[in-house]
Amino acid sequence: MKHAKRIAALCLAAALFLTGCASGASGSAAFSPENPVTVTVWHYYNGPQQQAFADLVNEFNETVGREKGIAVQQSSQATVTDLETSVLAAANREVGAPEVPNIFAAYADTAYAVDRLGLVADLRPYLTDEELAEYVPGYLEEGAFSGEGTLKIFPIAKSVELLMLNATDWEKFAAATGADDSAFATVEGITETARQYYEWTDAQTPDISDDGKAFFGRDAFANYMIIGARQLGVELLRVEDGAPVLDFDKDVVRRLWDNYYVPFINGWFGASGRFRSDDIKMGNIIACVGSSSGAAYFPDECILSDTESYPIEMRAYPCPKFEGGEDFAVQQGAGLVVTNAAPQEVEASVEFLKWFTEAGRNLEFSLGSGYVPVKKEANEMTFVEQAMDAAGASSKMRAIITNAIGMTGENQMYTTKAFRNGTAARAILNDSMVEKARADREAFLALTAEGMPHEEAAAQFVTDENFEAWYEETRTALEMCIAG
Repeated sequence: MKHAKRIAALCLAAALFLTGCASGASGSAAFSPENPVTVTVWHYYNGPQQQAFADLVNEFNETVGREKGIAVQQSSQATVTDLETSVLAAANREVGAPEVPNIFAAYADTAYAVDRLGLVADLRPYLTDEELAEYVPGYLEEGAFSGEGTLKIFPIAKSVELLMLNATDWEKFAAATGADDSAFATVEGITETARQYYEWTDAQTPDISDDGKAFFGRDAFANYMIIGARQLGVELLRVEDGAPVLDFDKDVVRRLWDNYYVPFINGWFGASGRFRSDDIKMGNIIACVGSSSGAAYFPDECILSDTESYPIEMRAYPCPKFEGGEDFAVQQGAGLVVTNAAPQEVEASVEFLKWFTEAGRNLEFSLGSGYVPVKKEANEMTFVEQAMDAAGASSKMRAIITNAIGMTGENQMYTTKAFRNGTAARAILNDSMVEKARADREAFLALTAEGMPHEEAAAQFVTDENFEAWYEETRTALEMCIAG
């Protein structure tokens, strides 16, 4: 039945187009209050993001939607992974799967997979050149994976990575050692500061050896690999003539290794909770790099036990870059993909997307979610500051939005292009070094527990041979993945 409904919808679309009755870019809308259309949206927002999105959907339905005969129904699929699974199941018409929604949130690789099934609408004919010029160019490029002049992912909000700091505990360390937050500008500065913090905390208990605390952690490790390499002049995964190309430059990858694996083995970096904000809340680290959209979850207190906790202040900084590197920063956050359906459903979907991304409204969503708006006007700081004042934004959200928008103005925003098996390749980049570091850290701790000094234990792992073995294994896995 679902299969038949989809075929019927596509046939209707073709018939309306051929008879000149299609709405789209060529004529008046085929919906009205007397002949309404329903648009279904699947997304992965939760918490503040879900509430901010739901509020705007309700506003649309009660205003423009009511006037034009469009009703938007939104549904959270819990997580990005759950959403991707649901979308692909629907797209492949798996038994028990619901019908494909009119709009779904997706990263480029998922959009690419659904597009290969012929289910993604090209939105370029629905927008004028003047309308497109209002958007940040890099955000539109992600949706042009079918070629220049196409738009198959509509940007509605983006996030960047920021450095978030437990300023309360940082100030204690800085006052005692003279450490300065100017070190946060570079990846190498973070590594050195983490070493100093470990040694300082270790010295607080002279009767207990080697019990220093980790300073720093990372979420979304693939971003570190991809953006770090890009800053150092290498595009790890690029697409040429529609085919993926791997450039796993050994010298560049060694710098990535030296500034994550090495400090992790030594205990200067840490990762034990599901997210690094969890580690900050538990007092395991005091700084982390994570998404601006996740910064709203930064804890207000540090909970050491059931009986011991204390309030902490958050401070936000731009994401550190490699010394001497180029100004690249990660562009993340799923866009919205419109599926092929009856023309009136596609046009109604675009109507909602245009409304949602109007500068003031899109900034309103950003202030409630930690995302960055997608139009140039909404990224101008004067405009942003006025909106924050009007909304009574909290000091936390002001810090997040100000730094996030600053990142977009000072860097070339980058994300990998979509290709077959792109998600799997990214998973290798995300997990390979992290899993290696975690396993070797456990082995390191076993050695020190037996009485081996810290430096001697670390020397068992921080070797050229260990790096070479990991490098070859990871390179081979990536080559096999993209060969597919």
